[in-house]
Amino acid sequence: MQRFTEKVVATMKGAGLYASQGGPIILSQIENEYGNIDASYGAPGKSYIRWAAGMAVALDTGVPWVMCQQADTPAPLINTCNGFYCDQFTPSLSSRPKLWTENWSGWFLSFGGAVPYRPTEDLAFAVARFYQRGGTLQNYYMYHGGTNFGRSSGGPFISTSYDYDAPIDEYGLVRQPKWGHLRDVHKAIKMCEPALIATDPSYMSLGQNAEAHVYKAGSLCAAFLANIDNQSDKTVTFNGKAYKLPAWSVSILPDCKNVVLNTAQINSQVASTQMRNLGFSTQASDGSSVEAELASSTWSYAVEPVGITKENAMTKPGLMEQINTTADASDFLWYSTSIIVAGDEPYLNGSQSNLLVNSLGHVLQVFVNGKFAGSSKGSATSSLISLTTPVTLVPGKNKIDLLSATVGLTNYGAFFDLVGAGITGPVKLTGPKGTLDLSSADWTYQIGLRGEDLHLYNPSEASPEWSKFTTPAGDDPVAIDFTGMGKGEAWVNGQSIGRYWPTNIAPQSGCVNSCNYRGPYSASKCQKKCGQPSQILYHVPRSFLQPGSNDIVLFEQFGGDPSKISFTTKQTESVCAHVSEDHPDQIDSWISPQQKLQRSGPALRLECPKEGQVISSIKFASFGTPSGTCGSYSHGECSSSQALAVAQEACVGVSSCSVPVSAKNFGDPCRGVTKSLVVEAACS
Repeated sequence: MQRFTEKVVATMKGAGLYASQGGPIILSQIENEYGNIDASYGAPGKSYIRWAAGMAVALDTGVPWVMCQQADTPAPLINTCNGFYCDQFTPSLSSRPKLWTENWSGWFLSFGGAVPYRPTEDLAFAVARFYQRGGTLQNYYMYHGGTNFGRSSGGPFISTSYDYDAPIDEYGLVRQPKWGHLRDVHKAIKMCEPALIATDPSYMSLGQNAEAHVYKAGSLCAAFLANIDNQSDKTVTFNGKAYKLPAWSVSILPDCKNVVLNTAQINSQVASTQMRNLGFSTQASDGSSVEAELASSTWSYAVEPVGITKENAMTKPGLMEQINTTADASDFLWYSTSIIVAGDEPYLNGSQSNLLVNSLGHVLQVFVNGKFAGSSKGSATSSLISLTTPVTLVPGKNKIDLLSATVGLTNYGAFFDLVGAGITGPVKLTGPKGTLDLSSADWTYQIGLRGEDLHLYNPSEASPEWSKFTTPAGDDPVAIDFTGMGKGEAWVNGQSIGRYWPTNIAPQSGCVNSCNYRGPYSASKCQKKCGQPSQILYHVPRSFLQPGSNDIVLFEQFGGDPSKISFTTKQTESVCAHVSEDHPDQIDSWISPQQKLQRSGPALRLECPKEGQVISSIKFASFGTPSGTCGSYSHGECSSSQALAVAQEACVGVSSCSVPVSAKNFGDPCRGVTKSLVVEAACS
């Protein structure tokens, strides 16, 4: 670890990147979340932390070092917070700044799990609360979602997609309204900066579950008003003025008077995206295009043999742990043994027996005499497998081949290096009169598959002529829909786009149609796609593609129909916004907290996502009490007849538009009711 850390620091110093050298690096980190597990190691764990801190400081970077989630971080290092909320975190020493190194914008997806997401309003609330209560630095994890290409997933059963519901998604597109609303939150906090850096906040109760924190130094004043009730909206009095605070929200007042933003009131637009299915256009040998329904005729196949085929296979007594055996050179490890059957063995019932295999996981396939006999898999919550499957044995020699596969390796937790994987046993044949335990028998081991050794995934090295396809036109992000396939790995032009597993289905329960952002968030609170495949779409970066012909290679472990897979592109279908009369003005209408402006009122703004696009049509517009979400809005009982015409006049033919949200603009369809404006537009 010391050699590694010294190498990193030397590289940074050599490039002049530390702030002490005039560069951009202002912090360095040593260790990560070790404090969550160090109790399991007792005194040596504490000794290790002291050593790590001393080793880091001795490298003399000229910038502070931090330790995340380590309450007893040795001085002069700074302990920091990771989590969904860090407003109540307090540094171990009062002289240390309050740092939030991982603000979790969502949660990771597991194969076999529902898709988690974190509401925008809650994430914004967490950010504002942190700065309200004296926060100094906040960092998102993740701000840009990603993809676990190849075999790089960060733990057992973690999916290939690592989108994380981040403000910028896995495909590099901004996720609205999360990206836009967080942008506005940080603009509002930036407006408070002169007061925030001048003093510490003072606390003021505004009633039950309502409070203010005020940063005041001389003529500088900034305030945060919070309603931490997770059910009821409140009207509070602050400095003699009434303020409406929605439940679970923070209002930011850069001048201690005017609300420039409330975390529960989103002014930024929403983007409705769709994955457009392009089919799977392949190229036949004569160069002609073949559409998806005929694609099966263009595929070449290589059958992976069952059992041991490599000369470097090794035979040892007993069952070996998989990770230490493979050194993670492959997901796969073959276990092979054979037995001689006379026909009267106590574990037989005629020619039948039951084969029991226990494994640490993650996926197990059983073959007897070269024929498939059963399979099982673990899960993200438990990798353990206990498979009992009926098998048919023949007189004489019988061969038993077990294929164990990992799906990402454990990389966190106390003693995670000892968790292991693979077939641990027992492995037994059982019948009505007895049992044969094969656990201590001689087993032959083969690391990986023959196709891996032959580099069949790389068309430039492999002899088969694999299926070819043409690059989808345009510049929209590309994905492959693996509907129809089982489990495996895919390569495009020799580059792995990751493991696919569309047959791993999420539980039927645990999802909600609409997640209430109010109240503490957890990884299981807001989930979607219950009862559906955890992941169907797999990102193919356009940098992996080339003009003209491209190769695609699939390794399919369970059997599938490649003619059913298709290409998709991610496109913005609509841009929408929903702004009410009691929303604050758009953040950009405030020039500075010190400058008194004439209140212009809230406004709805729309902007096409791509340069060169203009708003071509208004799909829906309503001023009154509309409801629904982008793509499925409906008019309420109260609706202005002028809404569509006003929106069309303001927005059609331009790349962006702003529409004041007021009865002056639309007429008043229902007096005494707080009204909203909803607009859905198409860009082209």
